[in-house]
Amino acid sequence: MRILYGVVGEGMGHATRSRVVIDHLLTEGHQLGVVASDRAFPFLRAAFDGRPGFSIQEIHGLHLDYEDNVLSVGRSVVSNLGEAPMGIARNIAAWFDTVLGSLNPDVVVSDFESWAWFYGLNQRLPVISIDNMQIINRCSHPKEITRDPSFLVAKAAVKVKLPMAWHYLVTTFFYPEVRKERTTLVPPILRPTILEAKREPGEHVLVYQTGTNNPGLVPFLQRLPGTFRVYGLGLEGERGNVSLRPFSEQGFVDDLRTARAAVAGGGFSLMSECVHLGVPLFSVPIDGQYEQELNARYLTELGYGDWAPRFLEDRVAAFLAERSGGNTRTAYVPQDNERTFGAVDSLLASL
Repeated sequence: MRILYGVVGEGMGHATRSRVVIDHLLTEGHQLGVVASDRAFPFLRAAFDGRPGFSIQEIHGLHLDYEDNVLSVGRSVVSNLGEAPMGIARNIAAWFDTVLGSLNPDVVVSDFESWAWFYGLNQRLPVISIDNMQIINRCSHPKEITRDPSFLVAKAAVKVKLPMAWHYLVTTFFYPEVRKERTTLVPPILRPTILEAKREPGEHVLVYQTGTNNPGLVPFLQRLPGTFRVYGLGLEGERGNVSLRPFSEQGFVDDLRTARAAVAGGGFSLMSECVHLGVPLFSVPIDGQYEQELNARYLTELGYGDWAPRFLEDRVAAFLAERSGGNTRTAYVPQDNERTFGAVDSLLASL
């Protein structure tokens, strides 16, 4: 089957998840034309370059700007508007070169990427959505979560992203009641290095930040007891009890599986990896990203970690003292990707 696969480039969670699904689809003999933006493009190109049945085209995508772990709406709007004309031209070129030129797809798969979705609806092709965001709109949630006005804003935003898809596969480690048809909840899609990782708690704490513009993080960690290995700031070197690490997938996984605890934002991918491995996680969601707060609230409710709306020294210190090294997998049964692959294969077979 010929598949157009769209991957949004904001954050690396979409790209790492898509790499696992793309590898499965190629192994099953499908032909894939991938369109991806931002960091997802070089990541996926390097992962599959030269693989039979695989082609990839860079497209323009929206991006978000952050400052001190806060989403900067104004800077994001200005930046995206400035890049829009050239971005639209690039996407039109990708449409003709990849989609109309050689692929002629039978079906579209989108990981929260709108360009491939739009092509699918325009050509009356079935669109399969695979992401974690749709859980906001397609499931019912407890009142203590939905009573926050930010939830309604996030729900509206997700609702207009990829509407009218043929089916929605929603990855999750928590399972609220599904309220909409054509929706299937599946376990988190985990990369092979996580599935192969063996939990061996050590003495350090792993810290991950999505945005590089958070100058207060290192001084904050220096005031806490213990040692910290920090990824995502784009810096290297030793700062007292803080070790700034360069990007390394295997190095990150090793530091995660041997961490006594983790401190990170509310991104779904790393959170689900912590839940799978049983690493206690203290989550500080990016201010203005309610999807991350939703993840963090469920993380705390299920006993896998704790959360706070901002970096609070006493809260983080208390969490590390109480939960470090402990197995927080209270009711979670680790799963591989076979259930999710089975759902994808079943949907494609039904076409």
